[in-house]
Amino acid sequence: MNRKLLVALTLGVTATANAATPKEIVTAFVDLAFVQGKAVEAAQRYIAADKYIQHNPRSPDGREAFIKGFAAFVEKSGLRCQIKRVIADGDLVAVHSHCKEKPASAKDRGSAVVDIFRVEGERIVEHWDVEQAVPAKSGNKNTMF
Repeated sequence: MNRKLLVALTLGVTATANAATPKEIVTAFVDLAFVQGKAVEAAQRYIAADKYIQHNPRSPDGREAFIKGFAAFVEKSGLRCQIKRVIADGDLVAVHSHCKEKPASAKDRGSAVVDIFRVEGERIVEHWDVEQAVPAKSGNKNTMF
């Protein structure tokens, strides 16, 4: 991501001619929320205030529900993720991450997570996710990442 765009996204300002792509918006959101652990700030900056459709059956719709639920959990628990890849197709963006609740612990193998976001304008308006625990032993020599 170029420096000018990163500064614009950080400040929440984007020029029309240099509008951020859905991939840039989602990457900035995931980085701020789950890499840096500032999930409340990330939600306020990148998730649409009036419309946020949640497909995780354990989570209600809406930005405020995300802030009070999962964002608060992220900030209290210390959950952190490493982004492994970001794939975009139009307004849909998938992020493959390695997430751990206790990143400093060698015992926490974490989970492979794929989040899929839909972007409208310059805000995230829809979310799907799948998660798979990293096993102690694998049936092959490949990693999950």
